[in-house]
Amino acid sequence: MKLLRAATLTVSDLERSIGNYTKYFDYAVVERGDVPADLAASWATPASAGLPYAVMQPSSGAEVFIRFVQQPAVPGYQALRSYGWNAIEICVQDVMEANARMENSPFEIIGPPREIEGLDAIFPMQVKGPDEEIVYLTQIRDDLPAFDLPRAASVIDKLFILVLGCSDMKASLDWMVRHCGLAVGREEMEIVYTMIAKAYGTPMEELHKISTMIHGRDVFLELDQYPAAAIQRPHNDGMLVPGCAIGTLWHPEFDSLPGPWITPPTRREGPIYKGKRAGTIKDLDGALIEIVEA
Repeated sequence: MKLLRAATLTVSDLERSIGNYTKYFDYAVVERGDVPADLAASWATPASAGLPYAVMQPSSGAEVFIRFVQQPAVPGYQALRSYGWNAIEICVQDVMEANARMENSPFEIIGPPREIEGLDAIFPMQVKGPDEEIVYLTQIRDDLPAFDLPRAASVIDKLFILVLGCSDMKASLDWMVRHCGLAVGREEMEIVYTMIAKAYGTPMEELHKISTMIHGRDVFLELDQYPAAAIQRPHNDGMLVPGCAIGTLWHPEFDSLPGPWITPPTRREGPIYKGKRAGTIKDLDGALIEIVEA
């Protein structure tokens, strides 16, 4: 089964984000409200209680969501400079068409469409939103030999990969296997990664190590080894970190997962949870991983 369920992004102006993702991504609001206190506690962010949020869904109807939580901006926060969830990846039908949309939008193109040597199946580009959120927009051309990749059913469709910046990628892979019930896909590929090079001022031709994580033939997480200059992400006291703050996954063997859960898993309602149990854990660098019973 496909395990990726949602990504939670923090934004300074919820209505602006809703407008941007409606106009330029064709997403629609399917739930909105204020963060319940027990949900905020499950994320170890008690000051998030009562903050306004909205859940948005792609026009294809795919049940993979982006959740926005409004909170004050963190002064000095810069994308890609810290460990944790650093980007979301969305599949598109035609990356050149997506690029044309982004050219006249509030999203800054930080990586124009570019083929990746050795990965002919994908054709990606990258943008940065007004809240420093990083979004990859990727055209899928083919499956990989050992893995299945989604095909977009709308111009800009669903989230299909979350990208995690790690201080020790190998240790993070091992941790994910033990605590999230996942498997390693492709390990320690070396690629030219212009976004990382620009963020850290390193040579553009320098190779960076990345790995993927899978469940069956479903590849849905990318782990990046971040440079030594990366830092722990700054955040407002008691609130979620800026940018991509939470990665939410389904899991078909929920009771086999060892935790440690921030608070005991509990049943939750809404499009993300559908009345199933959900709990949250923190990875080695403090990134929040919310897991929902499938």
